[in-house]
Amino acid sequence: MKESIFPKDGPKPAAPYSPGVRANGFIFLSGQIPADPQTGELVAGDIQVQCARVLENLKIVLTEAGLTLDDLVKTTVFLKDMNNFAKMNEAYGKFFPNNPPARTTVEVARLPRDVQIEIEAVALDKGK
Repeated sequence: MKESIFPKDGPKPAAPYSPGVRANGFIFLSGQIPADPQTGELVAGDIQVQCARVLENLKIVLTEAGLTLDDLVKTTVFLKDMNNFAKMNEAYGKFFPNNPPARTTVEVARLPRDVQIEIEAVALDKGK
């Protein structure tokens, strides 16, 4: 069984996709960018500000599913510039002080809306 997750207070998808999908004991979270969930506008600031907004957006989808960031088992971080890795890593680490999820970080040529960062994730659906 597959169930789409559309948080009421989360960023609105700009294309035909679900922000989250519950399936077979997992929650699959679509990539989030640093967009303000209320206005849809991109947040201003450096990679640390943008990384924090992305993780907050993922948290909104997880909350709608009844989960938290602690339930994440895997993330994939897409960076426009790998020179931002250390600063991104510093901001990312504040969200996962203990038992962080597995992670892959890759540099990409371009991201939606020309943002600097996008993160997708997989969570263990402990409730189902």
